[in-house]
Amino acid sequence: MSGDQRGRTALVTGASSGFGYLTALRLARLGWTVYAGFRDVAASGTLAAEAASSGCADRIRPVRLDVTDEAGIREALSRIEREAGRLDALVNNAGLAVGGFVEELPLSAWREQFDTNLFGVVAVTRAALSLLRQSGGGRIVLVSSISGRIGFPALGPYCASKHALEGLGESLRLELAPFGVAVSLVEPGPYRTPIWQKSLASVTAPGPQSPYAGLFARIRPMLEQSAARGGDPELVAETIVRAVRDKKPKLRYLPSWSERWTVGAKRFLPWSWIERAALRVLGVKR
Repeated sequence: MSGDQRGRTALVTGASSGFGYLTALRLARLGWTVYAGFRDVAASGTLAAEAASSGCADRIRPVRLDVTDEAGIREALSRIEREAGRLDALVNNAGLAVGGFVEELPLSAWREQFDTNLFGVVAVTRAALSLLRQSGGGRIVLVSSISGRIGFPALGPYCASKHALEGLGESLRLELAPFGVAVSLVEPGPYRTPIWQKSLASVTAPGPQSPYAGLFARIRPMLEQSAARGGDPELVAETIVRAVRDKKPKLRYLPSWSERWTVGAKRFLPWSWIERAALRVLGVKR
């Protein structure tokens, strides 16, 4: 997607904060019309104010979009078709992180995780594909995670959902190549966004009699540190926009050397080495 991109239209899900918020602003500043997805449009005031201060308020169009509501998704896409008549890019960013141990988490928590992080992506993508095909070179960006390449303890549902998203991205890229629609995965590590604070706040710590109580006591400070000291989310938004605009978009984008190091370690080191190092950090002897 090269040349002058003013006049192009994007849909960004999960635009209330974090990567979605920053991506919507970046695209609008570049001249795109951005339909910014909110579960509650009343929460769009901060984005609208920031867009106004950047001189692109007319290019940000908040739209009610809950990725778990199929009827609402169809309504949002109908509005885009009616108003813009085109869709050049879809950024599937909406997500949540469910934390806890596999044995102790109820299936309802797993379903909530997959309903948003996987099935919600499928639902929005299916609804958008007709318009994307018509654009003659549409783009789909799936905001995955480094957790889609390597698993972490106490984050089983989140890691599993992102691993599933990775497979979806590979399959979808091959399916849509004949139509000129490119699919890319962006794989950030921990960044300073609200998703991790929300996840930590919602985790029910194992009780004192739980076999995981000691392990969680060692893991929790690490999760809190990642949430507080993660990278600048602007770097991820920049990477998402690059995936949208690249003339020849790649399948995968890693925002920084931190993610590249993690992926490289899993690719080139024996798993036993990685496992030994992780367990040592966790204070687990085997």
